[in-house]
Amino acid sequence: MALSADNFTVTPNPLETQAGQVPATINVAFPEKFMNKKAVVTLVPELRYADGQAVQGQTATFQGEKVMGNDEVISYRLGGRKTMKTTIGYQPGVGMEQSELWMTFNARKGKKAVSIPAVKVADGLIATSELYKKTILSDGGCIAPDTFQRVNEQKQEANIKFLVNQATLRQSELKNNSVKEFVNMLKKINADREGLNINNVEIQAYASPEGGFSFNNKLAGKRQNVSEGYVKDQLKKNKVDTGIDAHYTAQDWDGFQRLVQASNIQDKDVILRVLSMYKDPEEREQQIRNMSAGFRELADGILPELRRSRLIIHYEVIGRSDEQIAEQYKSDAAKLSADELLYYATLVETNAEKEQVYKKAAELYDKDYRAFNNLATLALIKGDKAAAAAYLDKALSKNANAAEANANKGLMSLLDGDVKAAEAAIAKGSGSESTAYAQAVLNIAKGNYAQAEKLFGREYTNSAALAQTLTKNYAAAATTLDKVENADAVTSYLHAIVAARRGNKFAASSYLKEALQKDPSLSDYASKDLELAITRK
Repeated sequence: MALSADNFTVTPNPLETQAGQVPATINVAFPEKFMNKKAVVTLVPELRYADGQAVQGQTATFQGEKVMGNDEVISYRLGGRKTMKTTIGYQPGVGMEQSELWMTFNARKGKKAVSIPAVKVADGLIATSELYKKTILSDGGCIAPDTFQRVNEQKQEANIKFLVNQATLRQSELKNNSVKEFVNMLKKINADREGLNINNVEIQAYASPEGGFSFNNKLAGKRQNVSEGYVKDQLKKNKVDTGIDAHYTAQDWDGFQRLVQASNIQDKDVILRVLSMYKDPEEREQQIRNMSAGFRELADGILPELRRSRLIIHYEVIGRSDEQIAEQYKSDAAKLSADELLYYATLVETNAEKEQVYKKAAELYDKDYRAFNNLATLALIKGDKAAAAAYLDKALSKNANAAEANANKGLMSLLDGDVKAAEAAIAKGSGSESTAYAQAVLNIAKGNYAQAEKLFGREYTNSAALAQTLTKNYAAAATTLDKVENADAVTSYLHAIVAARRGNKFAASSYLKEALQKDPSLSDYASKDLELAITRK
């Protein structure tokens, strides 16, 4: 009894890692008269590597036609074709990359053991999917972003109430706090032309909904006009030049409904039902007036609030320019806000400069987790996992629910090969856009390459290019690698793999040489990488 390599077809060949495992589908062609009718043969896949070390995968057992058992039967006269699947656990750093898959056999005929020679059936091992551990260290992880905005839209609102059926501006109303703050904001805008920019002043005038539409339309228009006159006067006094957007609402049924909804007045539910049932204003008013007790409450508590004008200043707060932030950082960084410091870190060129800015932010704003989290990402890029872990502990002590810090904790677990712990940590930050990177890398580790590629989106990182490579989207991977902001040895190495997969020996050799110049420690790994066998031919 004997089988040869021709009797086996293994997919894939060479073998490849996926989700920390080495899966393989093995098709076996049993020849005619191979399987003795009384024989039982167990096929044992065995990955051999590193001078005699071996690890076995799942086995499959077949039997002859006269064996009383439950295994698959192989015809003695006809032979047969069978498929078995096996998975072997991948162990990094022990030499599995240079390995061979052998098929070994446990066979017996009746009670007698039968020797069948082992046969090599496939080569191994491509471990490109495991490169996410290198790309994490290269990319650094999830940055906690600043919320700095140079231009912030703001508004200042004043409310002026009118007496019933009147459009006269009363002095008592012009002295209320909201109007005083309105005028004071105009003064501030005049005094700070660089820091404050006015867009316009909006005037919204209203009449309450009781009474006829024609009367209320004229009344609301008059309230708009007197309010506009007041605003023009204040703009002139405070030397502020801007446009005025004035308009009015004849019968403020929307405001009426909101106030009733928020009130505790008698017949509240009935009034709201009337508003939903009747769309004609006059019918609405008549139905509500029919509820005499309810209408008295409306007249006393709701309607006076609707006889009003709203004066709204729409303006912008203008923050420091990039140049001003840089100058302020040099002269006295303590006068910058936490967001300005985090933003400034995005402006400097080198990671060493970023580190100094983040350290200053952590010193000045020691209750803000973001600087500590971002220092952890820089520590990862330097390969200092201990420092990264310490910074993340500080970040989480400031905010245990910080999305980016939890996601980075998960990435640290991935570096240690603990996918379960990584999944739990990354899940804590899954609601944030800034943690999509960690979620994508986790999907690479779990073998979900298409989902990882989708999560990376248009991100230009080494990890994103790795996902595209694993989905065989080589053109996209090459483009992504070309756009990596801080290209390093890992970037060049991935370029070499992409070029090799596309059959471009010259480009693969060139990129590999570039990678080894940037990081000579990759030399041993590259010498065993079957992806780059093309460069050694």
